[in-house]
Amino acid sequence: MLITHATVVGLDCLLPDYAVRFQDGLVVEVAPTGELAAAPGEEVFDAEGRYLAPGYVDLHIHGTGHYLIDNGPDDLAALCRLLPRYGVTSFMPTVCPLPPGEDAALVASLASVRSEGTQILGLHLEGPFLTLTGALPPEAIGSADPERVRALIAAAQPRRPVFSVAPDFPGLAELLPLMAANDTPVFMTHTAANVRQTQAAIEGGVRHATHFYDVYPVPPETDPGVRPCGAVEAVLADPRVTVDFILDGVHVDPVAVQMALACKGPGGVCLITDANVGAGLAPGRYGFGAEEVEFACEGGPARLTERSRQPGTLAGSGLTLDRAVRNAVDLLGVSVPQAVRMASANPARVLGLERVKGQVRPGYDADLILLDAGLRVLRTWVRGQSVY
Repeated sequence: MLITHATVVGLDCLLPDYAVRFQDGLVVEVAPTGELAAAPGEEVFDAEGRYLAPGYVDLHIHGTGHYLIDNGPDDLAALCRLLPRYGVTSFMPTVCPLPPGEDAALVASLASVRSEGTQILGLHLEGPFLTLTGALPPEAIGSADPERVRALIAAAQPRRPVFSVAPDFPGLAELLPLMAANDTPVFMTHTAANVRQTQAAIEGGVRHATHFYDVYPVPPETDPGVRPCGAVEAVLADPRVTVDFILDGVHVDPVAVQMALACKGPGGVCLITDANVGAGLAPGRYGFGAEEVEFACEGGPARLTERSRQPGTLAGSGLTLDRAVRNAVDLLGVSVPQAVRMASANPARVLGLERVKGQVRPGYDADLILLDAGLRVLRTWVRGQSVY
């Protein structure tokens, strides 16, 4: 296929009136429209000046619409078919913790799903090696059991499991070599770690902080007038660690994201949704496993209702990733290329896929999205196949 007259979104620039040819799932040519002629029998699509961007990559998502990953493989398969309308061409389905044994069974069932639409890049296991639950169930707190880690890794095959852990989790040092084997990234989250604990986890292989600022409490002041430092400061100070944010205007103040961009540079900050069931739907109440969440506005945060254990607690978001990109432009004042990069090239880099995903370049996967002037998704291709 040849897409012509597109405004191609690069890492830090826009390329107006460009053409992109893809074949056998890969981008093969990118050049000014006048320099690429259609081959005999080749399908040609005229972008009419609209943005052609790399597909979005969501590192942290629990559900969207009426589907929740923790419900099992049918919901995950349905989510793969739904996400292309939001520009998501690949993602890390995120699993909440369950008791030992039950968790491995769920992970194994999810690992068997074959995507028809958005590509599954692995499984993101948010727990049970955490110290703070947030809105997660009590099972979010486990023990330092290497056999449990091995069982979850085995259950996830052939998918790659990515663990989210707390740097202050007792016994974490023994688990990190298992989690980080084969250059697998390890995330941190749900932590009250101090600076030394965070630095030790980074030395042990933790390389990314997910839903940064959320469930990272400020350490208590021990010396009046001296501002304490903790995990947030240790992460911002270390260039090896990338971060992601839920940019819905509630989960985190935009100035914190701007500060992270100043610390990490244009390639070190990602956008995620941490979306829950009900995301992308009208405001209202939706079942969340045995509990219930409520959205007061479209794209706003999910909060547990009075029918839940912790009424009013934030429980993920109502974001879709295309809305998060629009929010980056509106709330942060960044350029379109930077906003897109935070949802494509940057998360691809977190997963070690920066040479195959996240850019519109020859040799990269033909994961492409067509956006209008307001950054709303019009078309989506996954490895060259039109899926929306």
